[in-house]
This record gives sequence, C-alpha cells and structure tokens, in this order.
Amino acid sequence: MARVLVVTLDTLAERMAGPAIRAWEISSALSDEHQVRLVTFGTCDRVGEGFTTRHVTVSDFRGEVDRSDIVIIQGFVMQTFPWLQQAEQVIVLDLYDPFHLESLEVERYKPTEQRHASLANALRELSAQTARGDFFLCASEKQRDLWLGHLAASGRVNPETYDADPSMRTLITVVPFGTASSAPQRRAPAIKGVVPGISAEDRVVLWGGGVYNWFDPVTVVKAINQVRQSVPEVRLYFMGMKHPNPDVPEMAMATRTRHLSDKLGLTGTHVFFNEDWVPYARRADYLLDADVGVSAHFEHIETAFSFRTRILDYLWANLPIVTSAGDTFGDLVAAESLGATVPPADVDAMAQALTHLLTNDSAREAARVNVARVAEQYTWPVVLEPLLKFCRDPQRAKDSQRLGGTAVDFMSLPLTTRVRLDATATWRYLRSSGPRAVIDKIHWRLAKRRV
Repeated sequence: MARVLVVTLDTLAERMAGPAIRAWEISSALSDEHQVRLVTFGTCDRVGEGFTTRHVTVSDFRGEVDRSDIVIIQGFVMQTFPWLQQAEQVIVLDLYDPFHLESLEVERYKPTEQRHASLANALRELSAQTARGDFFLCASEKQRDLWLGHLAASGRVNPETYDADPSMRTLITVVPFGTASSAPQRRAPAIKGVVPGISAEDRVVLWGGGVYNWFDPVTVVKAINQVRQSVPEVRLYFMGMKHPNPDVPEMAMATRTRHLSDKLGLTGTHVFFNEDWVPYARRADYLLDADVGVSAHFEHIETAFSFRTRILDYLWANLPIVTSAGDTFGDLVAAESLGATVPPADVDAMAQALTHLLTNDSAREAARVNVARVAEQYTWPVVLEPLLKFCRDPQRAKDSQRLGGTAVDFMSLPLTTRVRLDATATWRYLRSSGPRAVIDKIHWRLAKRRV
C-alpha cells in the first residue's frame, strides 16, 4: 500500500468542474488499494469517501509531499515549487488539459501583452512538468502525440527511456476522462415540469457544461431558432453558466450567447440558462430529463487536442449526441453512430441534425443503443487501469538520474566522442546533400564558436 497525494487547484465541493471531478475520481479509485489524500489550493467543502480531503496552503504543501510516496499533480503546481524537481517521491503529471493551447482562447480578448505573458507562464509550467515527471497521463491518443513532442523537445525521449520501453507507454499513457460504472439514478425531476417554461412533454436539448470561449453555443442557439419552426416544443437548456471556481470569470462567449438569445426572443421560451452550476451528485437528474445532448466548437488548435469531458456524461446517460466535427469526440460520434457530427459553425447542419433526432424516435433509440455500448469503454475503473497498475509498482523514470532529463551538452562530451559524432554527421551530409552542405555546416560551426 502506497501513500498517494493527489493535488489540484480546483474547488472541491458539491459543485465541481472537470479538473476537480477528475482528481476526485482518481482519488476514489486509488483509495481501494492505497492511503490517499486529495488536497487543493482552492476551496475544500467536500469530504471524501475512503480518502481524505483538505485545503492546503503554500507553506504546508511540502509537508504533504514529504508524507507521500506518490504525488499526482494537475495544473500550475510544478513551477511554483521548484524543490519538487529534486523531490524523492514518484511524481505523476496529469496532462489531460492542454492548458497552453487553452490559454490562447481564455485570454483571446485580453491585451496582447497579457496574452503573451499568459502563454509564457503556461510554457514555463510545462517545462517544469516535462523536466521532472516520472509518469505522464493524457486523455487521448491524439493528445499523446502532442505531449510526446513536448517530452522529446525536453530531452525526455532519450536512450534511458527509449531502451526501457521503445513505445514510451511506461513514460506517458492514455487515461481519458471517465464515467460512473453504475447507471445514473433519478432522484427527482430537474428540468421538465420544474423549470418555468419547460413542460413534461417538451423536447430538451442539453448543453451539459460550462460556456467557454473555445465553444460555439452561438451556432446552437441559431439552430434552435430554426428547429422551433418545425419542433415548437424544443427547449435548449444550458446546465451551468457560473463556474464553481470563483477565480474563473464569466467568459465573453457566455455573454455573447445570452445577448443573442435575448435578441432572437428565445430566452425563457426556447432557450434557458441555469445561472448556477449543477451539484455533481445531482447531474443525473438533469441528464435524464434531456432528449439530446449537444456540444459545438470552432475549428482551431484547441479543438484538435481537446477532450470534452462533459460529453462523457451524455454517454453515461445514454443520450444521443449532436456535436461539431474536428475533435476526439466528434470522430467517436461519427464512427460509432452515437447521433450526428456536423461541420463547425454550420447552423443549417446543426438544425437538421437536431430536428432529425428530436422527431425520429427510431433514430434516437438506435443512437441510444450505440451510446450505451460505447459508454462501457469509458467507465472510471476501465480508463484508470493504467494509473492503477502504475501505482501498484511505482518507479522513478528511467532517466531520473539526469535531474529532469537535461539534454547533454555536446562540448561536454569527451573529445573522442565528439570526433566520432562529427565524422558520422559529415558522412551523412556528404551522402545526402553533397560537398556544399558539408562546407556550409563547417562554416556554421566555426561562426557559432566565435560568438
């Protein structure tokens, strides 16, 4: 049994966002075999079952680490505590959220200098993480390719790690976001017949999560304006407009979405906003009151490497899904016939897909069957197995003696080694590019030494 410390920056309470949910479920799964403590630098108002939870301060964080064998970290922690680079504990870095790409959208409407500063801060954190981690987690194979590039650039794909495992699976593995292994249970109605303006007979399209700048709820609202012409009982419900972490401000896209709904005369009749955030334990009631789950995003780099965590709740509740193409879940929905995938920002296609699923009972039921089948692959016990396996036999990375994988300086190598490497490079240049390339390379090397 190991002493495991799980570290998050997010709020641990009845209302939790994706990072906190992931940290919570990791702690819960590991607590079956280990002594687990979940700590947050944010608010902590929720008591764990089988593991302890607490708010931690900067001053007492080192004591928490010292009392641990394994430390699992998500978010901006490593650069804040430089002493972690020399810590003897096994450190697992959770990279499921590519926050450096996310910052491009989070800060999009801020002054340029602030945007550059935010990105630089994210890159410093990533440098600290990739320099020290013993084991890395990501959310998809596509993300894994992204992070392998970071690790390679940081010197972590090296003879020690490669010889230990040429696949690099023992350095970085895929651990997606998950869903509960038990089916959702209704406690009480939450939307239909409860929210003023939504009756028990209405058709509910659910936006199951926050409204952030990298999403495209505007296209969905415009589509609902079309759908209501043929399906007057359609109702679009936004599950959470206010982030549970008070440090996260309302996004510009949330404001824009409200204004559009008001302008089209949809607010309170066909579009509804939950101004708070649904408690984690009650989300099943909302999901089970929906007929279709929807998600929409733009075509940009954040989309390409994202993992839409709240779409997993749609899988859990057997909801047909309509989503934009271009990300991991867009590909999954299309490949497994879980509903419909539409081109980004295509209002007509979004409206047609929603209308089809809302009016065609057989199509909706077929999608539900497929969703139930695929959902089994994403339960927390299944997706967390690589982490559970690692924690049963935790080990420092094979290159841990290199103090974070610092690349070897060429000039520090023995003279005989440098001569041999130069001779090999000269032959390669001569064979591939001819004598001119060799001469150019010699001139470049001489000029560099004079600098």
